[in-house]
Amino acid sequence: MKKLFVFATILACAMNTYAQAFFGEKPKLVVGIVVDQMRWDYLDRYYNQFTDGGFRRLINEGYSCNNCLINYVPTITAIGHSSAYTGSTPALHGICGNTFYIDGKKTYCTQDDNVETVGSNTENGKESPRNLLATTIGDQLRLHTDFKSKVIGVSYKDRGAILPAGHSANAAYWLDTKASPICFISSTYYMQELPQWAKDINKQIAKNKEVVKHGDKIGLSYLCGTITTDMAIAALQNEKLGNGEATDMLCVSYSQTDVIGHKWSTRGENTDEAYLQLDKDLARLFNALDAQVGKENYLLFLTADHGAAHNYKFMQDHKINAGQSLTEQIKAELEKVVSKAAHKELKPVINDILDYRVFLNHKAIEEQGLELEDVKKVILNHLISSPNISFAADYEELAKTTMHPAVRDRIIKGYHPRRSGDIYFVVDPGYYDYGSWSSPVGTTHGAWNPYDSHIPLLFMGWKVPHGATSREVHITDIAPTVCQLLHIQQPNACVGEAITEITK
Repeated sequence: MKKLFVFATILACAMNTYAQAFFGEKPKLVVGIVVDQMRWDYLDRYYNQFTDGGFRRLINEGYSCNNCLINYVPTITAIGHSSAYTGSTPALHGICGNTFYIDGKKTYCTQDDNVETVGSNTENGKESPRNLLATTIGDQLRLHTDFKSKVIGVSYKDRGAILPAGHSANAAYWLDTKASPICFISSTYYMQELPQWAKDINKQIAKNKEVVKHGDKIGLSYLCGTITTDMAIAALQNEKLGNGEATDMLCVSYSQTDVIGHKWSTRGENTDEAYLQLDKDLARLFNALDAQVGKENYLLFLTADHGAAHNYKFMQDHKINAGQSLTEQIKAELEKVVSKAAHKELKPVINDILDYRVFLNHKAIEEQGLELEDVKKVILNHLISSPNISFAADYEELAKTTMHPAVRDRIIKGYHPRRSGDIYFVVDPGYYDYGSWSSPVGTTHGAWNPYDSHIPLLFMGWKVPHGATSREVHITDIAPTVCQLLHIQQPNACVGEAITEITK
């Protein structure tokens, strides 16, 4: 009995010590990295060419979630960045695309006409996170520490810097490619003037002949990732991130991989060069983090906002089913069939087709004496009978629509009633509309399929065990995992689950 009592006392003391240590310790810095348009299989494709200090370090020292999926559609940049940092989907966080309609008004995801550009004389700084309905990891960190934490976002793209950093971020910086020379800017949402260190980075960019030569096409060069890394390291060092009394956060998004992919697809020397140089830039960033914060003092994750399909011509050349689904052609056909059904020439009843979603003009439909439900039925019947379209559904009738439940579930999670339009259609595997974003030899993304939805997810650093899992996890699981490690509340629209292999 005495031995049992002693054992119980020792166990209780050990558990109490563990609990105190577990709850009392925190990393000095959290670093989130998003690689735009990175497919999961690139980790293996380039593994033998990677250096020891970049992607290979993440794999060899960190924890890899090898079956991380995007669990909504459409799989688009703005949505991916928002979902990773909010732990939520468009149905709740409200970012329903790069561009979408809010109560009938076409809106860019970070558009804010109430703020001004800081750092240049263009309109490219009229941006903020106000269209994002949910909080992010950074917001929750700031709330938890009574706003002592610093949170900063850096990217080539405005949406890649703004949406991850969240509403209460200290700063977000993105490249203004309309300025001459190109430079990093922000908006009056965050500040009235760029800090001197940011001005100094812009001076360095202006002196870089190779960067200046690319001008507004810098996104098509690996140099875009290099100057993004320069800016991230400058923010790290000059803002003294990870050196304060509270945990700070740095959000970095690399966009050149997406721009290059749209132009030249998933294969070829341009894509190869982009990832091999990004590997070197990541090694440089990791070294800067090691030097300033300490190797075991920061928690880092790397993921992607979406993947990409292989170019359809490339697939056809190798006898694999693929092809185009041309949005403008579909839109014109739909206008014709609606007019034919109404037995009169109509004014356009479709505002847009964006990311496989049909946005109807409700006002035009009503003014022309048409019933919304009748217009929807005509459009649905035509889409369903069209070649290379697998399914089509009225968003409001999804529960009654016969389609694969895994696909239907993703459509539901991507649907916001005031922002997502009226009808969603699913194209056959391998088909896509390259539209204005891509070239005929390039690629795009947006669908539910694994090539668009299977993304890398790696963690490294503070309290992260070395290993890997093939268990299915989701992009929405990133935020609750980080928040649990930090012992802060999850973002306020979070629906993901903490990855217990990392948080245990």
